[in-house]
Amino acid sequence: MEDSSRPHAELDGQLGRRRFLTAAGIVVAGTALTAATGGQALAAQRRTTAGPGVAAGYRVPLDTVRHTRTWMAWPDSTTIWRNKLSGVQSNIALIAKTIAKYEPVTMCANPASVSKARSMCGSTVTVIGDIPVDDCWMRDTGPVFRTDGAGGLDTIGLNFNGWGNHQNPHGNDALVAGRLAAYLGLPFTAAGLVAEGGAVETDGAGTLMATRSSIINANRNPGMSQAAIEGALCAAFGATKVIWFTGIAGQDITDDHVDATSRFTGAGTAAVQMPLAGDTDVWSNDERQQYQTLTSSTSAQGTPFTVGQIQGPDYNRIRSTDPNFVGSYANYYLCNNAVISAQFGDTRADSAAKATLARLFPGRTVEQLNIDYLGAGGGGIHCVTQQQPVA
Repeated sequence: MEDSSRPHAELDGQLGRRRFLTAAGIVVAGTALTAATGGQALAAQRRTTAGPGVAAGYRVPLDTVRHTRTWMAWPDSTTIWRNKLSGVQSNIALIAKTIAKYEPVTMCANPASVSKARSMCGSTVTVIGDIPVDDCWMRDTGPVFRTDGAGGLDTIGLNFNGWGNHQNPHGNDALVAGRLAAYLGLPFTAAGLVAEGGAVETDGAGTLMATRSSIINANRNPGMSQAAIEGALCAAFGATKVIWFTGIAGQDITDDHVDATSRFTGAGTAAVQMPLAGDTDVWSNDERQQYQTLTSSTSAQGTPFTVGQIQGPDYNRIRSTDPNFVGSYANYYLCNNAVISAQFGDTRADSAAKATLARLFPGRTVEQLNIDYLGAGGGGIHCVTQQQPVA
């Protein structure tokens, strides 16, 4: 009989989904450190000169558009990663080198780590030391790029606060969005709410999807109503509708990011990673609920979505024995002419996922990578990348 207690990244009693950060003692009781780092960083970011808004026709495009480059961040903190650091660095380098086969990659590294990052990533990846970082989660900390369809490009910052102050310090990461925009000379606007890039999916045509557990949460947006949060999200992304999933609060550091489960794949189309039939844990039920919600929802234009499924792995057959391993095929990254995804050692599921991604994105090469160290840290390929679309 199949084991229904699927390993996942839970907060209590064990490491996981970036949750080993807490076990390492980085989450500090009280507010002193937050006030000294994240609070100042957030205030500084919001003082950044605002750029064009939604009224000017700016919106975040779908992932499938052409990219100018991919942005990534180099992890170097033994306080955060402990004995996992070298393995995670090797995974980050592998992802960067693979994407660099298809489009330029720029890696942000702390000055003391530039040399090592260059050595591990190789000559095809550009490494810069101009934008300090705390960690590698560029999807959550980096700017969200918007286009206006007429050659214009600007950026939005989602006011990163360490996933609801679960991780401290995050002073550098709270400033990455604004600093990266300044590095590129692009207009920057701080959004009217706190969120992370991995918490929001957009179809590029007016519809967003997200979990309530992550964004409508007092650790990010205290005192804000759902209506106010929806308004701020839509203003930031150039959208008019949000599809909300219930999600799971307090079980992982992200409070359940949508990009590990549900993704828009095109105009009017989406895909949801599904559990095995016998899996009955909270994460499996969350996946089923997201699928059910999405299949009964309509887009901003009022049309139903065509929703595909990506079969998740059998956690009894994957390589990793880490009890908190996150095996998300849905956390793939689209780059020019390719889909970069993970494989976990369940050969049947890996093969099926590759075939599914090839079908969802015809004409793109599907690359599957062993990123088990990153998976044991609670993330995936989409989590550590941020695309800069062609204007």
